[in-house]
Amino acid sequence: MAAIELNGVTKRFEDDGGVLDALVPSSEPAVVTAVNDLSFTVESGEVFGFLGPNGAGKSTTINMLLDFVRPTSGSIRVLGYDAQAESVDVRRRTGVLPEGYDVYDRLTGREHVEFAIESKEADDDPDELLSRVGLDAEAAGRRAGGYSKGMAQRLALAMALAGSPDLLILDEPSSGLDPAGAREMRDIVREEADRGATVFFSSHVLGQVEAVCDRVGILRKGELIAEDSIDGLRDRVEAEAILRIDVEGDADVDAVRALDGVSSVDADGDRLVVGCTDDAKTRVINAIESSGATVSDFETDSASLEDIFLAYTEDEKQEVVA
Repeated sequence: MAAIELNGVTKRFEDDGGVLDALVPSSEPAVVTAVNDLSFTVESGEVFGFLGPNGAGKSTTINMLLDFVRPTSGSIRVLGYDAQAESVDVRRRTGVLPEGYDVYDRLTGREHVEFAIESKEADDDPDELLSRVGLDAEAAGRRAGGYSKGMAQRLALAMALAGSPDLLILDEPSSGLDPAGAREMRDIVREEADRGATVFFSSHVLGQVEAVCDRVGILRKGELIAEDSIDGLRDRVEAEAILRIDVEGDADVDAVRALDGVSSVDADGDRLVVGCTDDAKTRVINAIESSGATVSDFETDSASLEDIFLAYTEDEKQEVVA
């Protein structure tokens, strides 16, 4: 059974005289399409990265999964339930870490987690959950109003983990965390996936997504423009790789620089550092050896998820990839 299924989901917002009408003067209500004909599936046990620039429709999509916002058209199923008609069942089996979660200043960290456990009708040990996210007994007993942003983020994650949810929805989960905290968060995501939970992971920190996600979907202007594994996305776009080549003899650098798919060539002693698309790598090697030099060794740094993301979202002519 799929954990998340969206079929032809569209969400339009109307404004009858507020901010949108001021920006788009009209006698008719202004209409903004936040999500347009969105269809994708997240399999059970999968860690799915949900990416897109600001305003792409990510938050609207998450809110529709949780029935905080109703779609204009289309259908959504979460954990086998209709996301609208059976939203209580969805929330009972889902842990949510919302972006910018506000703690209750007068409650302790432990009281926050106890509330989450009670609401899920679970029997977790609150101190174990808090310890798992890096909050010790002293922090657990303090009022959350005195927490740093990073501590509040850890607390919100502990609450999301209450009841061992079948689905975790994490919106910017590493916000406010230091590098050690971000690493701990990644470890928790993989641990949850290993026990069989599905993780829906939205983040601007693309290195985090690349480290933990099985597949990613990229949203732009409310439409899904790419959905695949990171390696699969890398194969579909001309995102640059860095090719480091150890050369014996004098290579014709100008000939390499003139090749299609090559954007830069830098010489560093007996090593050439070439920025190129994946399909240009062989041409680069052949051009060096054709000039009379010998390639003694080479290594490649593949395009990062950031490179791939920019290739999809910055090129307005990029075709939709299903």
